[in-house]
This record gives sequence, C-alpha cells and structure tokens, in this order.
Amino acid sequence: MLALAAGFAYLAVRSGDPVYTFYEWMSPARFHQYDRLIRAVAAEHHLDPMLVKAVVWRESRFDPGKHGSHGERGLMQVSEKAANEWAHESKIDNFQVERLFDPKTNLEAGTWYLHRAFERWEAQSDPTPFALAEYNAGASRVERWSGGSGGSSIPVKQFLQNIDFPGTRKYVDSIIQRYQFYQRRGQM
Repeated sequence: MLALAAGFAYLAVRSGDPVYTFYEWMSPARFHQYDRLIRAVAAEHHLDPMLVKAVVWRESRFDPGKHGSHGERGLMQVSEKAANEWAHESKIDNFQVERLFDPKTNLEAGTWYLHRAFERWEAQSDPTPFALAEYNAGASRVERWSGGSGGSSIPVKQFLQNIDFPGTRKYVDSIIQRYQFYQRRGQM
C-alpha cells in the first residue's frame, strides 16, 4: 500500500498539477469524457490529440460551460473573434457565439485556430511554444517576441525569454508540461 501511495505521489508531482492528478485519479470519467471527440477533431486538424487535451486541461479543466475573463467560452476558451474567423473560413452561416459551449463546436474552432498558429510557425525547429503563445496572446505579440523571425528560426529558449507577459510564459510552460505528462503516460 505504501508503494502505491509513493507511486501516486511521484506521478502527481511529475504531472505539474498534483491536485488535478488526484481528481483525475478519483473521478476519471470527468477527465476522459471528451477524449474520443478530442482525438477525432485533432486528427481533422493534423494536431496531436494529447496536445489538444493539454490545451483543454489548461483552458477549462474540461468544463464546457466555462466563461473566460475576456469573453472566451467553452473547453478551449475560444474568443468570439477567433470563433467568427473559424465560422467564416468554414462557411458556417448564422454562427452564434453561444454555440461555443457545445464541446464539438468549441473543439472544432479551437483546434482550427491552433492548427493555423502551427502553420504560421512551421519554420521554427519546434513550433509548439510559438503556436501556444499565439493561441494565448495573439500573432502580433508572438511576432514581436520572436524578433519578427516569421520565416527564420529563433531558438526556443530565446523565444521563451523574450515573452514579456509572465502569464503567457506560464501558460506555454504549463501546457507543454501537461502534454509531456500525457505523452509519458502514453494514453488519452
């Protein structure tokens, strides 16, 4: 029993969020209820489902009804502006922003937006931190933090040091840690 407790404690600390890990262990259904949908939508947008799940974890802790402080909505905390861009690009007529509380709609819009960010930063050796920073703070800020590198590469460490929004730096770090945790665990 002691070995089990020690193993759980180790896993919880390595997860980057011991409280979340405890709740996931106690109530796995809540933290896995969107896995099938995340896998399907991530595949459509050529994203790793574990990364998308890490974004959902960070943005809403899997609460589809979550409201953000700047009007973001749902699982991936999609802004109205991003949702309208997605709806326009996807040729969805009469899109109502309240539809972002529907998990499938939210995941569709959020993964579309995240994939677009990955495309913008594909010249980087590791586009993940750049795309996550853009998802959080917008493309123009990431351009500034990358030194306007656009098509040329900047070392990730330098890019992260250039982020002058502590909240965005913490956001990127926490998602990458959660993503690595999901990868180590090897399941979704």
